[in-house]
Amino acid sequence: MLFYNKKFSEEIFSLSRFSKKSVAIITDVFFCVFTIWLAFYLRLEELVRLKDIGLTTIFLTILLTIPIFWITGIYRTLFRYAGLSIFSTISLSVFIYGLIFFSIISMYGVKDVPRSIGVIQPMLLYLFIIASRFLAKYLLTGSFNKSEKEKINVLIYGAGGAGRQLFLSLEGNAKYKVEGFLDDDRSKHRQYLLGKKIYDSKNLDTLKENKEIKLILVAIPSLNKISKKEIIQKISNKGIEIKTLPNISDIIEDKLSFSDVKDYLIDDLLEREPVEANQHLLSQNIASKTILVTGAGGTIGVELSRQILKLKPKKLILFELNEFALFNIHEELSYIYKNLEIVPLLGNILDQKKLEKVFKNFKVDTVYHTAAYKHVPLVEINICEGVRNNILGTLSVVKAATNQQIKNLVLISSDKAVRPTNIMGASKRFSELCLQVYKEKNLYTNFSIVRFGNVLASSGSVIPKFKQQIIEGGPVTLTHNDVTRYFMTVPEAAQLVIQAGALGKNAEVFVLDMGKSIKIRDMIIKMINLSGQTLKDENNLNGDIEIKVTGLRPGEKLFEELLIGDNPQQTIHPKIKKIQEPSMSFDQFEKNINELTIQLDNQNSKEVKKILDRVIRFYNSNSELVDYIYNEEKDLNETLPNKDDKSNVIKLN
Repeated sequence: MLFYNKKFSEEIFSLSRFSKKSVAIITDVFFCVFTIWLAFYLRLEELVRLKDIGLTTIFLTILLTIPIFWITGIYRTLFRYAGLSIFSTISLSVFIYGLIFFSIISMYGVKDVPRSIGVIQPMLLYLFIIASRFLAKYLLTGSFNKSEKEKINVLIYGAGGAGRQLFLSLEGNAKYKVEGFLDDDRSKHRQYLLGKKIYDSKNLDTLKENKEIKLILVAIPSLNKISKKEIIQKISNKGIEIKTLPNISDIIEDKLSFSDVKDYLIDDLLEREPVEANQHLLSQNIASKTILVTGAGGTIGVELSRQILKLKPKKLILFELNEFALFNIHEELSYIYKNLEIVPLLGNILDQKKLEKVFKNFKVDTVYHTAAYKHVPLVEINICEGVRNNILGTLSVVKAATNQQIKNLVLISSDKAVRPTNIMGASKRFSELCLQVYKEKNLYTNFSIVRFGNVLASSGSVIPKFKQQIIEGGPVTLTHNDVTRYFMTVPEAAQLVIQAGALGKNAEVFVLDMGKSIKIRDMIIKMINLSGQTLKDENNLNGDIEIKVTGLRPGEKLFEELLIGDNPQQTIHPKIKKIQEPSMSFDQFEKNINELTIQLDNQNSKEVKKILDRVIRFYNSNSELVDYIYNEEKDLNETLPNKDDKSNVIKLN
């Protein structure tokens, strides 16, 4: 394409929003000066010098044009998405400018400036501004407009302020074409917004066929969970994809553009309202204090760190084993919170001496221990490493916190610790015992234990896997048709940890009231419908995505529980319950730990599993020993010759 340079375009895109606006303003200042000169040339029919025009006229046009353009939003328009609505915006801006400019020249008189200049110059400015915007779009995208037939036809659900702003953001978009608005308000039906008709959502089937609608963008930021669920249910069985925005008000404030659109909000998959946090509990152990997060690069550690920084701690220490994960979270947080001290530390939670040195030197007040191996199948086939990290790592943190008299220590546990059927769950219950036992010998540190359900979109969650399988056309793999799980959002999980830390004193276990558990099959069907696809099964052989049942994996349960006991106590937070789980004596605990350490050092996964079976009440493994190293060693021993048989021994001289 003539004059289009992709490299140049990418370099312009990479500039900051401030730099792009600055370029636009400088360009418009040039047009102000040039059109004044050109207006004089056309009016007088002879070349004139700028100094003959007078600085007063030049400064007047600049001082009027730039503020008016700024106020009317011309500098908030993305050139590469500029559409027909840019005509109306520029027309209004130049009309206001021209009216004021002509009035000043006519009423107050400007020396040697004919009144006709007040008409000619605004017209020229309008032409140059319009031309410059579309030329910029061509240079940046390679075309003035994509073929309408190639675009995806879209309806915006919500004909309010947010819907209007979303439409303007989509004007000129190379991928999407807005066909109209949907709204449940009858008074708006058959009305027009920005030239687009507002339809009743009940007519969606007809609209889908007549206008070939492929996508609906939900633009109602004030929706509560129940109303949003009703809208999603209304749309999801129509075979139309649904997208939404994280916060449409951010678009209005110029913080987001349409590129921030999401397929659907992950928490739309929840069947309940997100739990509101208690602000006093959130800030109690964080505000103006030094905080350390272990496993700061993991999903929970990352979100926890974000939530902590919102509460303005004195200092945040990110303790992480993975170098790349630590780099990413430190870069992200340092960019956002430039005035808060954030310390990235590489380290292993098994290194108790290093932990103690960090706690002492940085004078840590509160520790949030999130570091753990949490993938059930992976820990099941890597028993020794999973147990060493989860149990001995936690014990190392507990001992370091006790020795350095850390004020608060919060352990992130799992609902899989309740009547565990797998190594991961048993190791997390053992980790809980570390805090419960040491609390009896520690009078200074407040210990708290938090049990999670499954966290939506976390690194261990099935949701990203399901989503990818749907994108690839299926099938979506499900271990069992009846499997259910409790779910919580990432912010809910992080806020629960913080609030539990403020509530805990004696190693109590805290859980979030997450309502009813969710059937995974129902969640998959909902995800398929939200993506604009239909389920393929015996009732719909022409569907798009099939669900394939693969069978329960080693250690996997059909359903999860949150409490071992049956008598949870209420806390000051209406949705957080606590319970004191059974513990053991310190001497018995030490004996078990010593035995476990010996077997871990010997890499004897079979004996490690036996110790867990003996120590953890209600542990009932539902699978054979599937540890890779153990099974390889077992196969190797079976193929080796009898060690008393000397015939196959090769001697080296």
